[in-house]
Amino acid sequence: MESIHSLLTIKFIHMTSTSETGHAKNVANFEKLIANITALGTPYNPSKASLKLPALNTQLTAAKAAITAVNSAEPAYKNAISARDVAFAPLSKLITRVNNALKASDTTTQVDESALTLVRKLQGRRATPKMTEDEKKVAAEAGNEVTEISSSQMSFDSRIDNFDKLIKLLTSVTAYAPNEADLKVTALTTLLTDLKAKNTAVITAEAPLTNARIARNDVLYKAGTGLVDTSVDVKTYVKSVFGATSPQYKTISGLTFTNRK
Repeated sequence: MESIHSLLTIKFIHMTSTSETGHAKNVANFEKLIANITALGTPYNPSKASLKLPALNTQLTAAKAAITAVNSAEPAYKNAISARDVAFAPLSKLITRVNNALKASDTTTQVDESALTLVRKLQGRRATPKMTEDEKKVAAEAGNEVTEISSSQMSFDSRIDNFDKLIKLLTSVTAYAPNEADLKVTALTTLLTDLKAKNTAVITAEAPLTNARIARNDVLYKAGTGLVDTSVDVKTYVKSVFGATSPQYKTISGLTFTNRK
């Protein structure tokens, strides 16, 4: 289960990185747009204040700063994600060993069942197989209501919570006293503390990155005043002055700006 979770995290980071490249491309094209209209000289003379060169250069400076802020906040977040993935990776196999050690102890069936419920949640397994579509159809035709609750509690917060519950259960079972050091309650408690710290580190690193992205999106994509909308207005103005077939307009018409908010 850890490998799937890690792959999803990697995919998310990859998709985010690709998106960040797109934001930078918008800013790079905006800089090219400014360079081209600067070369037009005095004929480029819009009445709208936000389209004048000083305002465009100010907007470019703000956009570059916004991109830099996101880039600066990303490494800490990615490092925290990686550290958390590494810490959680051995958990499922360890929990299986813990469960076997518990079953090998002098415990009651109720305790074993309670532990198994937590183990399943920690590993994202179901107590009963999920019904197929055909089975659901048959049940529905027989007048039986089909309601299935997802068994997956594989979010890091949920796994930490269920691991904590498992440790508390083991603590209450005096018969659980394995000789293996890593299966002892003290070792499991230490591991839980580390997992909590790793998860908190991700949350802490995510906050400044989220705020930086919000600020960047405001600078680049805010309706009416963002870099993308300003670029469209600049192109429209140049087309109105020189014409749609003019070389002046053709020079900038190929510069693409994508709203990636």
